[in-house]
Amino acid sequence: MWLTDHQVNMAFSKAFGRHYTRIPLKKSATIVNGNALRLDWKTIISPDQCSYVLGNPPFIGKQMMSDEQGKDMDAVCGDIQGYGLLDYVTAWYVKASDYIPGTGIRCAFVSTNSISQGEQVGVLWSYLFQRGAKIHFAHRTFIWSNEASGKAHVHVVIEGFGAFDVPVKRLYDYDADGKQSMSSGAMNINPYLVVGTDTVVTARTSPICSVPPIVFGSMPNDGGYLMLTPKEKADLVTVEPASAKLIRPILGAEEFINNVPRWCLWLRDASAAELRLMPLVLARVEGVRQHRLKSTRETTRKLADFPRLFGEDRQPTGRYIAIPSVSSERRPYVPIGFLEASVISNNLLLLVPDATLYHFGVLTSGMHMAWMKTVCGRLESRYRYSNKLVYNNYPWPEPSSNQRGAIEVAAQAVLDARAPQLASGASLADIYDPLTMPAELLKAHQALDRLVEKTYRGKPFSSDRERVEHLFVLYEKITSPLAPVAKRKARS
Repeated sequence: MWLTDHQVNMAFSKAFGRHYTRIPLKKSATIVNGNALRLDWKTIISPDQCSYVLGNPPFIGKQMMSDEQGKDMDAVCGDIQGYGLLDYVTAWYVKASDYIPGTGIRCAFVSTNSISQGEQVGVLWSYLFQRGAKIHFAHRTFIWSNEASGKAHVHVVIEGFGAFDVPVKRLYDYDADGKQSMSSGAMNINPYLVVGTDTVVTARTSPICSVPPIVFGSMPNDGGYLMLTPKEKADLVTVEPASAKLIRPILGAEEFINNVPRWCLWLRDASAAELRLMPLVLARVEGVRQHRLKSTRETTRKLADFPRLFGEDRQPTGRYIAIPSVSSERRPYVPIGFLEASVISNNLLLLVPDATLYHFGVLTSGMHMAWMKTVCGRLESRYRYSNKLVYNNYPWPEPSSNQRGAIEVAAQAVLDARAPQLASGASLADIYDPLTMPAELLKAHQALDRLVEKTYRGKPFSSDRERVEHLFVLYEKITSPLAPVAKRKARS
């Protein structure tokens, strides 16, 4: 801070032709070297003498913390339900919220943008709101470039808050080129850093609208014995040709997006008589049994009684929509698609059985993508689609029959635009890469986006932020205790 003061003084001197300096320093700062999460801030400076708390706390994800940092989290956040989901940086927010009640102190921290997305929002801000915190200003996600060697690029936000409200709030936004824009006024900024009430989206076990339920794919829990590489499949069929009808393609998020061939033994409907004629298949079944018996989990050991079956079988009996649980943040759309019942999905895909073209159209639209980007969690920087946070909380539109029909036609046009690319051997990763996305596919998506948006309002949306702000208004209406039940059920 002294260095910054000196730099400003030099600029002042140059601008006004008058030498201005505070060097030699006559005032001394109070500098305390210690663990900020273990120190009692009130013993360093009394809250009634403090005006601002500013900082750039360490960016460490919950899974990357050291044992000592984990103990810091226990000490600061241990009373918060679900604090195990929080990143290290959030402890400074909690520490500040305990320091500022009843004062005019303003706080601001540079943080990873993960704290304004996904499950962390509900855990952190439910507590902060109880402590009287209000967001005064915020910088939405921008890339912060480190000037040190290596030039690390981090996606960050800045959140300014206090234990009191202010009449004018400021919300700073950044476009793809880093250009800043600012809106201000008597609006309220919510923890997702969009204009809206202090609402947090919490995990739900069922959708808020009347749409097909979403489930995880089936979990093998087989020790790998039911899985087959293409070579293993070929070798098995060569020796035991009858096994061919028991082998199915199996997809997780990686295989689905990147068109990676993988196979499994699907023995749900196989008869005991035919299995006894396949010693190699039975050897794999025995491998599953032994794997489960060695588990430290009682539930897994019980599954040893059913070694021919997946540990959890949620495979639909008809065509279904598959959504990858993790997808690159570079893609304009998460690759979503239909799969036939003969294709097995593992637990790294989320499935929507009984879904129609209309459901596919809304889920693959820009409206749903904007919601997903805001409320989903992240795995590193990749999107982590959540059934309980994203799908079950999504405010679906209320289209007329004509609008619904138009969306179905446009959704089919997206699938049709994909078909020749996929037939030629391209993967979903290839055709949804922003650098290689075919023009006809992008145009089909854009046409679908416009139709879906019109079911929400007639005026076009200008940005994802505007889309999300509109969706939050609907979310609050639908989830309000006073919302008419009939209206909620009408959203199908």
